[in-house]
Amino acid sequence: MVRLYNQGVQVQATVCRILDANLDRAREGLRIVEEWCRFGLNSAPFTDECKQLRQELASWHSLELRSARDTPGDPGTELTHPQEEQRASIEQLLQANFSRVQEALRVIEEYGKLYHPTMGSAFKQMRYRVYTLESQLLGNQRQQILAAAQLYLVTSPSNQLFNVVEAALQGGLTLVQYRDKNTDDRLRLATAAKLCQLCHQYEALFIVNDRIDIAIASNADGVHLGQQDMPVSVAKELLGGQRIVGSSTTNPEEMQQALEQGADYIGVGPVYETPTKAGKAAAGLDYVRYAAQYATVPWFAIGGISVNNVNDVIGAGAERVAVVRSLMQAQHPTLIVQYFLAQLNRRQSVKALQGDYNNNHG
Repeated sequence: MVRLYNQGVQVQATVCRILDANLDRAREGLRIVEEWCRFGLNSAPFTDECKQLRQELASWHSLELRSARDTPGDPGTELTHPQEEQRASIEQLLQANFSRVQEALRVIEEYGKLYHPTMGSAFKQMRYRVYTLESQLLGNQRQQILAAAQLYLVTSPSNQLFNVVEAALQGGLTLVQYRDKNTDDRLRLATAAKLCQLCHQYEALFIVNDRIDIAIASNADGVHLGQQDMPVSVAKELLGGQRIVGSSTTNPEEMQQALEQGADYIGVGPVYETPTKAGKAAAGLDYVRYAAQYATVPWFAIGGISVNNVNDVIGAGAERVAVVRSLMQAQHPTLIVQYFLAQLNRRQSVKALQGDYNNNHG
């Protein structure tokens, strides 16, 4: 009887140690996320949700649980993993800490059932709140980068693919789409995963053309769909709220459909005839002018755009452009990116000056 009692005491003490360790882990992870919400995003709602979650965790972190702590006797304090030694981007840092919090909450949810009658259900609900926060926060982070992006590289197969993409990223590119229609899936997935990692090192978005499965498996920021691909609305259901879905459009009707289905951005073109879209008639600058007036999400003029005609496209109202050959075949991709961005920024400056003039003389 005494032995059974002692075993029960030992189990209870172990449960308390587990709960204490995971409450600490969850609170620390949330604080790391909260600091970015507060100082990086200046977001009061996200910051407040993190704070509310931390306070709820603290309310469960009783003196009994803290007293069970045995840091010197914990073998886990010496354990580490190479992936924990560095973070390639803010997104990776946030994802790592969200995972840390979610894992800790799951542990508390299960072991809490042995400690308190309502602890399991309380932490189950808290875990769902963290899932929602992650989806909203990472989605917001991606949307901010998308909104600020002016130049979009759509890749084509090349022996120098990684070198070209990295050179373009070094020039200030913040949006890359991996497009390869013919490579087998295993190689395509490996290439996508490597490109995704490369883009995230430069705080750039990585999008996969057509393939939702490869986008998910490679941890891409989203997918780009053509008119013959899966509907945007279905893709958004499959990908969840935090990833981006873009859509190619060639006329006002397709634009309206993409907007109604919830596309996060649209491609507008082809502005000029291009071998990338062989046999497809150019939509022309008139469609660019239409998009400038009616598009309600970020849009990128695309199709045959080069350093020789980009100012014509900008003159028609484009504030963002997407290119393929102009960068994939460039001898100096970094310089070409900088040229495109300079022209687009000049357009933004002129527009801002015009706005100021109209406000002052209206």
